[in-house]
Amino acid sequence: MMIRTAIVVGAGTSGSIVARRLTDAGIQVALVEAGGYDTNPAIHDPSRAGELWHAVEDWDFRTVPQEHAGGRRLHLPRGRVTGGSHALNAMIWVRGAASDYDGWERLGATGWSWADVEPVFDAMENDLLPITDDYALTPIQESIVHAAVQEGVPRNPDYNGGTLDGISQEQVTMRDGRRVNTWTAYAQPVADRLEVITDREVHSIILDNGRAVGVRFGEGEDAQELRADQVVLAAGALGSPVILMRSGIGPANDLDALGIPLVQDAPGVGQNLHDHLLSPVIFTTGQPVGPPRPGVSVTQTHLFWRSRAGLDQPDTQPIHFSVPMWGEHEPRPGANGSDDGFTLMAGLVTPYSRGSLRLSGAGLADPPLIDLAALADERDVVALAASVRQCRSIGAQPALADAWGAVEAYPGAGVDDVDWVRRTAITYHHQVGTCRMGSDADAVVDPRLRVRGVDHLRVIDASVMPVITTGNTNAPAAMIAERGARFLLEDIGIV
Repeated sequence: MMIRTAIVVGAGTSGSIVARRLTDAGIQVALVEAGGYDTNPAIHDPSRAGELWHAVEDWDFRTVPQEHAGGRRLHLPRGRVTGGSHALNAMIWVRGAASDYDGWERLGATGWSWADVEPVFDAMENDLLPITDDYALTPIQESIVHAAVQEGVPRNPDYNGGTLDGISQEQVTMRDGRRVNTWTAYAQPVADRLEVITDREVHSIILDNGRAVGVRFGEGEDAQELRADQVVLAAGALGSPVILMRSGIGPANDLDALGIPLVQDAPGVGQNLHDHLLSPVIFTTGQPVGPPRPGVSVTQTHLFWRSRAGLDQPDTQPIHFSVPMWGEHEPRPGANGSDDGFTLMAGLVTPYSRGSLRLSGAGLADPPLIDLAALADERDVVALAASVRQCRSIGAQPALADAWGAVEAYPGAGVDDVDWVRRTAITYHHQVGTCRMGSDADAVVDPRLRVRGVDHLRVIDASVMPVITTGNTNAPAAMIAERGARFLLEDIGIV
């Protein structure tokens, strides 16, 4: 029996699942992670997630100045550690809307309709990865729910049950007050059957006569090679297109300008970049909220809401934090040393703006030029500003204003919502789209996630989404990984 081998680049949400499924099928897998192991205790305690931004576990990406968002360079936290961004995020599990996936199919992602993906979600949930909302809400989070209901938002007991609209307790990947991600649930338990390579950044894919045969670590005299029968990129919406372009797979003119030999002219690589956005509404309280508690996430509830009539699905998803997310906002008012308060983060989840990612150079040290084109489409500004107004109104409801003495600190009276959105919008940590799948000539991967024009090479992560889903993207990325692994196994005749 011939031993088959595969390299999976990235030990995050998608890569860990792909590595597990291939390993279980008898394939010899090398799982490559640019960062180290998840030894930082802050990763595993949901109350400490904020400590991971700008830490060694964060790629710490920045966008280019965003013309329509106050000229700011937005911080894009991405996980550089086993677990990837699932080691840094809030662990929120959102399938999205059925219409998201039916829309993918209409755009040429054949076989990705809701009827195709729903059974995958059903099979995944609470198999290896626990999905739960069986935890106690903190008092301030319970009051936020009551205030939203007072505002007229219905309470939704299960936003993954077919209807998104309403305020809900977040369904998260946690067990006994500790983070569970796809690394700890899928890959780590079979690490003795994997070749796990950490602290090694992949520069490019090794190509031979139109076929991927391995990956290259480092560059110049320090370059090393690892070879395999199959190569899977699961480095995310920022990492996967960068590796493709450094390998000569990308827009011909851009690669030529950087002196990168062209292997495959793929103008779609790095295009179609988009992201969900947040804008904070911060409140102080007269009654003490208290500091974060070990094992308790600082966000436990969110809501889905339609900013205007006529929408098929909600276009906003505010997320609620039990702490004042001051960031760079000064001064910090408050009756309790500015420590007590909460934040209702207005959220845009159906962006129309589309940006791009390009290389600044061919080397590992050359940072990608990331342009979200945040708020470039006026429809995004209008929707996010409407979400800000809703958050301001929720904070003024009796359940918060009377019971907690909530007072709006930011934006504050007299501040224009549209101006506030442009000055404060930040990432929701959901970049997608840069290796779009489809059936047209500009699609980077086909509907089975094979890179067009290159054999034995797949991209299996959130970068393949044609259009972002309605809500947090971790669950869809996991579903993509399950399907992508299955496609690979079918194509090589194992299943």
